[in-house]
Amino acid sequence: MKVPNIEVGILSSNEIRFQLNHSYRLKGRNEMISGEGTAFFSNNKEIVIRFNDSEITSTEPLCFEPVDFDSASFDIFDVIIGIHFHWERKENQRFKGELKLMIEENQLTAINILPIEDYLISVISSEMSATSSLELLKAHAVISRSWLLAQKVKASLWGQSSEQYEAIKETEDAYIRWYDREDHENFDVCADDHCQRYQGITKVSTGIAQEAIRTTYGELLTYQGNICDARFSKCCGGITEKFENNWEPVPHPYLTRLVDNPAEPTGYNLDLTSESAAGEWIAKNPPAFCNTHEKEILSQVLNDYDLETQDFYRWKVVLTQEQISSLIHRKTGWDFGDIIDLIPVERGSSGRLIRLKIVGTKKTLIIGKELFIRKALSESHLYSSAFVIEKTEGKNNIPETFVLKGAGWGHGVGLCQIGAAVMGAKGYDYKAILMHYFPGAMIEKKY
Repeated sequence: MKVPNIEVGILSSNEIRFQLNHSYRLKGRNEMISGEGTAFFSNNKEIVIRFNDSEITSTEPLCFEPVDFDSASFDIFDVIIGIHFHWERKENQRFKGELKLMIEENQLTAINILPIEDYLISVISSEMSATSSLELLKAHAVISRSWLLAQKVKASLWGQSSEQYEAIKETEDAYIRWYDREDHENFDVCADDHCQRYQGITKVSTGIAQEAIRTTYGELLTYQGNICDARFSKCCGGITEKFENNWEPVPHPYLTRLVDNPAEPTGYNLDLTSESAAGEWIAKNPPAFCNTHEKEILSQVLNDYDLETQDFYRWKVVLTQEQISSLIHRKTGWDFGDIIDLIPVERGSSGRLIRLKIVGTKKTLIIGKELFIRKALSESHLYSSAFVIEKTEGKNNIPETFVLKGAGWGHGVGLCQIGAAVMGAKGYDYKAILMHYFPGAMIEKKY
């Protein structure tokens, strides 16, 4: 296997401002360009790019290739990061490699094309602090590389299949959907948390981040000869979730339930698919690698805007009747009227809700999977779908408030970033960290 290139979707908008900081060649036109430009999606369904007094138009994608990869860079202005999260904001970002502009659904998309190893230096510096421990960064380098190449394989297989990828299952009484690679057809991955957080060379990578990539160069997680779809999330909440409970119903033996601790905590029924067991687990504070408040460790995983989130191992959200009915209406598109009840229908191995019944005065429906539930009950996303529901009754049996008490941050599948940071601080090496979170997998050097 040779080192592959990767295509990363950076920004989609009707107008994209960018700056080529060195000489770039416009592919197919043999034009040399540098400086600041503005790209528009025109009424004629064309890409229009203005550089000073000159103008470039095209109905086909335009690709700017650096004359010298090592010295060249380009900026994209007002990139949206943390899309739909509580800390969403805009940021000017700088990138190495090629800039591709193309038309997607009546707007423009900016795509960065670069070798995967250069991409990974940014990912492990963007997903976590570039000053994290070496073993944590090495573990993250291997899983990020594995996940990315697994997505490329998956896309290729779906491209060759006559079957259409479907992420929505709808019946009269249920609407079940999940969010995965079907969202990106024209590039490999996006640059935000939906895929892997990537901010180019905006944040200066340290020597330790570069060492993590160098020392794991070409290493992949594999299972029975296939590249692992190596998922990760911020905090599992003490027990990890199975892949098939969050995405397509295809079991991945290395993405299964495991206790995030050297030994199972005593005094608990750990079958969290049981409502009573899940309630007891979430209500208490069981030991786990990811059960930490040590700022030094958390700062390895959480960037400045993530550190704005204080409670994640166990958390609570209170919603008034007005808030919850409005949220569910806006976020799902259905008017349930006043919300009478939220009833857990099915939980996964970590206690995360896979299916939730919403009972309203106008409509009753089961929704899922976990991310759709999280989206329906928050302006951004709930921290996770591992929550229990308490309510206070009001007039005419309409609850006044709903209290959601939950565990963890994210989908909970695969590597738990905070747990892995704690393991690194305790002296575990990157191979031990990976074998803990991906049981049965192997580490193989592929290029």
